[in-house]
Amino acid sequence: MNVIRFSDLCAQGKVSGQRVFIRADLNVPQDDTGRITEDTRIRASVPCIRMALDAGAAVMVTSHLGRPTEGAFKPEDSLAPVAARLGELLGCDVPLVSDWVEGVEVKPGQVVLLENCRLNKGEKKNDEALARKLAALTDIYVNDAFGTAHRAEATTYGIAQYAKIASAGPLLAAEIDAITKALAHPKRPLVAIVAGSKVSTKLTILESLASKVDQLIVGGGIANTFMLASGLSIGKSLAEPDLVDQAKAVIEAMRARGAAVPIPVDVVTATKFAADAPATVKAANEVGPDDLILDIGPKTAEMLAAQLREAGTIVWNGPVGVFEFEAFSHGTEAIAKAIAESPAFSIAGGGDTLAAIAKYGIEDKVGYISTGGGAFLEILEGKTLPAFEILTKRAAG
Repeated sequence: MNVIRFSDLCAQGKVSGQRVFIRADLNVPQDDTGRITEDTRIRASVPCIRMALDAGAAVMVTSHLGRPTEGAFKPEDSLAPVAARLGELLGCDVPLVSDWVEGVEVKPGQVVLLENCRLNKGEKKNDEALARKLAALTDIYVNDAFGTAHRAEATTYGIAQYAKIASAGPLLAAEIDAITKALAHPKRPLVAIVAGSKVSTKLTILESLASKVDQLIVGGGIANTFMLASGLSIGKSLAEPDLVDQAKAVIEAMRARGAAVPIPVDVVTATKFAADAPATVKAANEVGPDDLILDIGPKTAEMLAAQLREAGTIVWNGPVGVFEFEAFSHGTEAIAKAIAESPAFSIAGGGDTLAAIAKYGIEDKVGYISTGGGAFLEILEGKTLPAFEILTKRAAG
């Protein structure tokens, strides 16, 4: 995927004295008082901003925060807490600018934060008039917000259409490189782990991956539906019986390519969904009518771990059991440790996946941790993200 990289523009000396508009993802969680409770996204945005400042640019940064109503400002929609935290991280004052669409005053070597971009009328619908006004503010547009790359909005798509130069920031470029390495040019075998409560939410991902991967590991409620498709009883476990035919089709599509969907050979069950429920390991063909399957069993975990240790590339989306409950966390822990031990290039994404990575302390053992939930899933579905599409078009001239 060929895009103009902001780091290259800096290295070529094309940024000094220029007005640079950075679309970051600063959508951080806050408590009821507005205090930021987790600042990973703000910290992740700093390298791009510092790169622009060090290159001598006049820097404008904006982001969305929450789901505000366009044109109706409320104090809880403000990026003021973000501006304060960004200033601490950068070691300089970061003024917050409201009503900025008609013009922004900023000098080379300075940075300003532009108030919540989703307050601007026409942002979400990518209004052309708004997009042209935004483009007129800048000499160089930088998209560094992978988490919004699947949305065609004025600050993620329209401005890139009309700006003099449209580029990818270091975060977005790293996502492009990791995704290309994992899916476009993977080292084989390519193993994907797709887990979650429902097949319906990830059916298109499963269907897309079935044409690409060598092993498709399914987990959670998705695995239960695939167990039904394989003729196994699952008791009262979460599943979607109406999607058994689709699950069978995925299994057949894989088999036709000489690939496989490994079905659990043992499972961990309980008779109620609770952290203190007694856990029982059972063979996959011995699940009782009142059983709930809440994790893969130890034999299945070791079988899958062995495949992961032999993989060339691993794509991971979703824990394979109810890992929040200690008794039903061992399958996900075994998968996480196998990924950490594997020499394969691994890419992981999705909120629950990131929580599992943090729980088992393997952040530095995963090749790339994707920052965008919805965008990551759409990539796995085989979709072209709007932000990638427009940046590629602009790079091609």
